[in-house]
Amino acid sequence: MKIAVLTKAIPSYESLIRIDTSSKWIDDSIVNYVINESDAYALEEALKIRESLADNSEVVVVSMGPEDKCSKIIKDGLAKGADRAILIDSQEKISDPLSIATLISDCIKDEQFDLVFSGLQSDDLGSGQVGVLLGEKLKMSTATLAIETQIEPSAIRVKRELESGWFQWLTLPLPASISIQSGINNPRYPSLKGIMGARNKEVAKLNSNQFSNNKLQSMVELYIPSNEKQTKKIEGDSKSVVSRILEVLKNDLRIIQ
Repeated sequence: MKIAVLTKAIPSYESLIRIDTSSKWIDDSIVNYVINESDAYALEEALKIRESLADNSEVVVVSMGPEDKCSKIIKDGLAKGADRAILIDSQEKISDPLSIATLISDCIKDEQFDLVFSGLQSDDLGSGQVGVLLGEKLKMSTATLAIETQIEPSAIRVKRELESGWFQWLTLPLPASISIQSGINNPRYPSLKGIMGARNKEVAKLNSNQFSNNKLQSMVELYIPSNEKQTKKIEGDSKSVVSRILEVLKNDLRIIQ
């Protein structure tokens, strides 16, 4: 069984974020990039499936972006146990999920993967659409919000998280594209042996310029959220104070109706 895992490099939560006005994007020079959280769970789930099978299964890490930002993410995936990697070298800031899914599908369609795992959504843009769109592009059955998987002959059973504490079991024929929810497992740490062995594993590099890329969306402006705080003091007797608080909750904050 061949399993692809989409892994994205995103700015770490500890990084200082500044906006580069020329590119209208994050200033990469001061940012430390790490693997997207839910992608780490997707990788662990793929590794667990490979280890549970007796055949010659393989896990392939797939990452798209500039090589200097993705290389660390790829090395980490290989050190954890992935068999090889595919780097789609793209210098463009692509925010449209359909364009991203189209580009990835063009790059990996010849691999004929049985499973494609992706994190539920990225922590930077958070569209949550790439896994579903990629499944459609590759003519795969799809499922999202997976919190448990079970491999069956020519199929995969997926437990999906629904609203209000409800769950749903689905059986999908292979090939399938599954979006993995954070918390599905406990991602492993790279071992020293894994780190040393990662140096000898194959990393195929593809240039995104080789493939068609019709961007349907562009970033017009990016802003840092304001940290300003305002304090309003309400004075008067208890009746007028309560009346004013209700007015603020209804009209200003719109918490109640």
